[in-house]
Amino acid sequence: MSASLFKKFLLTTAFMAGLSAPGQEEPILDTVSPNQTLIYKFDIKENIAPPVWRTTKLAMEEAHKMDADIILIHMNTYGGTVDAADSIRTRILNSKIPVWVFIDNNAASAGALIAIACDSIYMNPVASIGAATVVDQGGKPVPDKYQSYMRSWMRSTAEANGRDPDIAQAMVDPDIYIPGISDTGKVLTLTTSEAIKYGFCEGKAENVNEILEKNRVTEYTIIKQEITGMDKVIGFLINPLISGILIMVIVGGIYFELQSPGIGFPIVASFVAALLYFAPLYLEGLADNWEIIIFVVGIVLVLVEIFAIPGFGVAGISGIVLIIAGLMLSLLGNVGWDFSGVNIENILEAFFIVTIAIFLALLGSIWLSKKLFTTTIFGHLALDKIQDKAEGYTSADITYTGMLGQEGEAFTVLRPSGKVIIGDDVYDATAVSGYIDKGRKIKVVDYQTTQLFVMKVDTKEDDEL
Repeated sequence: MSASLFKKFLLTTAFMAGLSAPGQEEPILDTVSPNQTLIYKFDIKENIAPPVWRTTKLAMEEAHKMDADIILIHMNTYGGTVDAADSIRTRILNSKIPVWVFIDNNAASAGALIAIACDSIYMNPVASIGAATVVDQGGKPVPDKYQSYMRSWMRSTAEANGRDPDIAQAMVDPDIYIPGISDTGKVLTLTTSEAIKYGFCEGKAENVNEILEKNRVTEYTIIKQEITGMDKVIGFLINPLISGILIMVIVGGIYFELQSPGIGFPIVASFVAALLYFAPLYLEGLADNWEIIIFVVGIVLVLVEIFAIPGFGVAGISGIVLIIAGLMLSLLGNVGWDFSGVNIENILEAFFIVTIAIFLALLGSIWLSKKLFTTTIFGHLALDKIQDKAEGYTSADITYTGMLGQEGEAFTVLRPSGKVIIGDDVYDATAVSGYIDKGRKIKVVDYQTTQLFVMKVDTKEDDEL
């Protein structure tokens, strides 16, 4: 289907759906004509973060499939993460369709970078653009090496669209002095009138329709981006904060399951969290099959180290490295082992998200396990009456107490817990020291709370060895 035929189809669909038409934000289309201007509109009205980058990417793809004439961004944001903003501005600069932005109120920080990347900027009379200094979570400026990236992005983006790079850099760097525009020691923010005066705004407008009137676009169809429920869920799950929480649940679930084998709930929670972590990243094309496999292999190696190999050595360390690598690589936009398209900031961010989440998960799990198992906070869920042996209570079974001194052999490997066979019966047992291999002769030396304690019995074969 040719582009013109496809556009006719879209316009007809728009008419049937009652999307929009000239003269108002969302009026019903009265006439359908192939000569109409097709405008694809989407919003950036929240903090710039991976979810916004995702919706922007989807919008740009959909607009190009529709062969839209103009892509229009309706913006009102105080900024956000630099890496997401850089991805968005790069996508805008590479767009084959002209991109316009309408700043309804604010285009601060990362929002300013994105706005400057657009071909045309229109602002509400009360709007502002600028203040693009990179800050941390506490609002304090980060080290200069990070500011340097932002300065270079602002300059190159302004140059790409014929705007003054010094003014763009002054929005980041308080040391830039531009006579009559920017004072030393102050980060530059422009009002609508100032932005028009210095070439950072094409004109004032109260709404989208006024922008089109100023550009003499009289016959047009506006198609708004529709965010599905699944898109909202995926956008929520790929948020770095949510990713960190899911990693904490994954690690915490595994820790609690190892502490109390057989409970079931912790490992189920861990599995569900892993599914929620990897699934949206996989659908987004970030997590690849081999990265998920690396994570699974890491988990297996850690379990093998804990249950099958004495001590903690190569397998355990390798497992931890693979777990971190699998979680971390799934957050990056690499293609195989090609990281040429991944910024060092993205790598560092992914590393810190994963390592900090794992550290907090282990710290929190240790603290929580002590609270759960050393307090009576959940005492109402179980009997807390002390059954003192002096009062005649005992959990000892005459069969077990009569086994002291008896010999048998290890039915499984004791590391240090396992099973032993004495006579024709199999019992739970714990080695009093070290590990006991399967088939080795053992002797019962103690009994406590339905648990036999055994030790190895030296045999003639041992002496020969």
